[in-house]
Amino acid sequence: MKITIGAVTHGRSALNYKTGNWRDQRPVIDTVACRGCGICRDVCPDNAVYVLQEVYHINIDYCKGCGLCAHECPADAVAMVPEEK
Repeated sequence: MKITIGAVTHGRSALNYKTGNWRDQRPVIDTVACRGCGICRDVCPDNAVYVLQEVYHINIDYCKGCGLCAHECPADAVAMVPEEK
């Protein structure tokens, strides 16, 4: 008997599901204050932070609002704001 409840059955399968719909706060990046160090991207457990044309962005479809990016940002360039429902 193979039990797979709550298990990731194969790599990158989370990309098939938009998992960021339950958060109560969302991160907002101040692109002027951002130093481009990449710490926010490195600490994000959901890989929701990405760089496009040297500007950091958050993929809200996958961000769960944990706030690690804001907590770890040395430039205080990430603010957590209440989610609009």
